[in-house]
Amino acid sequence: MGCSNPPFSAAVQRCFSRSAGAYEASARLQAGVAHRLAQLCRPMAADLPRGIRADLGAGSGLLARAIDAAIGGEPLLRLDACDRLLQQETPQLQPAAHQQWDLNQGLPPQLQDAALLASSFALQWLDQPERELLRWCDALQQGGGLALAVPCRGSFQIWHQACASAKVPCTALLLPSAAALINTAADQLELEQQRTVYYSRPNRGARAFLRQIKTIGAQASRSAPMPTGQMRALIEHWPGSERAIVWEVLILVGRKR
Repeated sequence: MGCSNPPFSAAVQRCFSRSAGAYEASARLQAGVAHRLAQLCRPMAADLPRGIRADLGAGSGLLARAIDAAIGGEPLLRLDACDRLLQQETPQLQPAAHQQWDLNQGLPPQLQDAALLASSFALQWLDQPERELLRWCDALQQGGGLALAVPCRGSFQIWHQACASAKVPCTALLLPSAAALINTAADQLELEQQRTVYYSRPNRGARAFLRQIKTIGAQASRSAPMPTGQMRALIEHWPGSERAIVWEVLILVGRKR
């Protein structure tokens, strides 16, 4: 699991850039979550205030397109640090609809008093997810909406347990705590949706799992690359197909008080 050179945000951008061309075809879980989150935005759509709407960490535009289709109105501004992913989007959008931006720097000035901020499978890549979520809540105008989906701690137990059994370091990304994110959002938002959803996928072995992660560019790690001997031990201790690979995904939809 390479791409771990500092700073971490540069490693994340580099990994996703290398795999940008394969992302849309391979990120099926992300596409499914984006569709589900967009549908959960529909009840608040009629009452959203006027103002800018944005997809934070938009990638190739899966969530932005789903929300645009679900609730209509002004298209969402797509923000992402990876310009190559932004350029994968298929609709013919005006240049201003895309903006390359590292969300570790907070939000760009035009998103102050935003009407809607949405994000799916992006917050976990930031250096301080709770701090950035607080900034997002701060940027919303009164009555503005937040729609968030993020994989949380509790995901990939099969990976963590295999590393423990093999007595090798786990290079998985340290994911944020769902409880901490809920508490952060609840300080400023009335939460209309608050749920943890478990998504499972077939377990075809360690090699197939790690290959799939790399295919979509999600292999960036804060840990050093695993030597060959450790990788071999991990593969040997990986559970069989009777154990599924599970994502624990927090879904939040709320309005600024």
